[in-house]
Amino acid sequence: MHNPIQLIKSSLNYFLLGILAILPLVVVTQIFIWLAQFVLATVFDVRTLVGGQYWITALAFMVVYGLLVYVGFEITKHKQSLILSVIDLIIERLPFLNKVYRVTKKVVDMFRGRGEKRLREVVYVEYPKDGLWVPAYVTNHEGDRYVLFIPTSPNPTSGFTVIVHASKVIKSELNFEDVTSFIISVGADFPKSHEAVHLPR
Repeated sequence: MHNPIQLIKSSLNYFLLGILAILPLVVVTQIFIWLAQFVLATVFDVRTLVGGQYWITALAFMVVYGLLVYVGFEITKHKQSLILSVIDLIIERLPFLNKVYRVTKKVVDMFRGRGEKRLREVVYVEYPKDGLWVPAYVTNHEGDRYVLFIPTSPNPTSGFTVIVHASKVIKSELNFEDVTSFIISVGADFPKSHEAVHLPR
């Protein structure tokens, strides 16, 4: 007979492997559910406001959809949108909200690859202690100081922001997408894995 403790360890190991196996499906499902709930909530809220008139609800939904498509088209073709520019001007006049909006916009632009070139840089840095190397996004730099965002697995949107001297970082050929894939896959997807052997011990 199998040892009960060994059976428990094996079952836990299989359980964790099963979770990791279906994790991508869970993430995609959660995103889909959130989008569906967002759309349904918007539609039903509009329908409630107009007293259950389905044609008005459908019209409102199509108008919102059309506006978002138009904004996306303008950004793709002209790198900016007239609608968003007007909204920016309005929000810039609102105290407190303008700061939150500006910071949020900078972060989103950084991850979309817009803005200054340095925001697309990726480096390796020793963290959380010497001898342990992790990829980090360069979010800013001043002189010989780098501001880095160090993402944590498996969620690349969580992590730590640190300031380090230029001598403490090593340039990488990885891009934002490569690092994101590396973090989400907990290292299983490492597009420039040859760089690892050149990192100092």
